[in-house]
Amino acid sequence: MRIRIIIAASCAALALAAAGPISAHDGQTDTVTPKFHQAIPNIPGKSLAVLEVDFPPGAASVPHRHAKSAFIYAYVVSGAIESKVNDGETRIYKAGEGWFEPPDATHPISRNASKTEPAKLLAVFVVDSGETALTTPVK
Repeated sequence: MRIRIIIAASCAALALAAAGPISAHDGQTDTVTPKFHQAIPNIPGKSLAVLEVDFPPGAASVPHRHAKSAFIYAYVVSGAIESKVNDGETRIYKAGEGWFEPPDATHPISRNASKTEPAKLLAVFVVDSGETALTTPVK
């Protein structure tokens, strides 16, 4: 059992490391930095992963889908983030605010709401330990 957890954690860590910069529509990029990944000991088969996403002024993520098993809570650390999940409303979240994304959600809009100030968010994932791709671009 322990070896499966180690293998799953290694695969997830590799996926997090590969989640580097994502090009935005206007050429600006956000920077994704893995901050934490750990199997959840009292929930077999689940892991907790935390990513920090830095958005320079005017930057955006390409439209994307998260892992099918991922429940996500996004928390704005600084600045303001414009976000839309699935077919929900487009909202601007300021520092100290957050939102959740259900499993297999699409994220058609995720961008810095400001053209002059940077923004930062933390994305907290509860995900199946075997998931290797936390984010996949959507066409």
